[in-house]
Amino acid sequence: MTIHPHAARKGRDFIARHGETVYNIAQRMQGDHPHTPLTRAGFAQADAMGAALRDLLGVKPKLTLWASSAGRALQTLAIIAEHLELDWHAAQRDDRLVEIGMGDWSGRYYRELTGPDADFLDVEARLYRRPAPGGEWYDAIAARVGAWASDTDDDPGDRLVIMHGMSSRVLRGVLTGIPVDPRFAAPVADDLPQGSIALIEGGHETIAHRGSGGPSMAAPA
Repeated sequence: MTIHPHAARKGRDFIARHGETVYNIAQRMQGDHPHTPLTRAGFAQADAMGAALRDLLGVKPKLTLWASSAGRALQTLAIIAEHLELDWHAAQRDDRLVEIGMGDWSGRYYRELTGPDADFLDVEARLYRRPAPGGEWYDAIAARVGAWASDTDDDPGDRLVIMHGMSSRVLRGVLTGIPVDPRFAAPVADDLPQGSIALIEGGHETIAHRGSGGPSMAAPA
């Protein structure tokens, strides 16, 4: 797979990771689960993202809004939009922005990973070593988020994209042209805490806001 940065986009992409959820705090695999609500900490992280974007962009910025169709992404977007005085109902939703599919393990606790499953986590990379049973792999994420990026290259001006820990890392890799990591068969950017916002312009990434939340996964106790 050859990945080229989407440097032709006329505008900046703010790629945001949703706030902490009840599954995150319980150390459960939520994957593409449609709705796992934010915790109080998650609401606070979304508030901080909204305040940071308001400081950067001002009130009612010309900003195209995109979100994963998962409830936790939409909850995060609603809070951010309140700070920006934008209508979050006007956001476009796309299933291609959802989190990695966990298949039969959706909702499973990380502490249950014992025996032959104990090495499922690559703790250093903060990614999985192989697909969950019936689940998705990173090359599939790259294909779907890459297709979304190609289909929306003509979006005017700046845009805000609310999504998830792992899928946002792959999208950031696609947008910046990071080389494919052979371990994961996809371009994967560095992990960012929950509530973070990466800014991508002309194929180059900076961090617009670093969140206070945890990483993409927790090692089993």
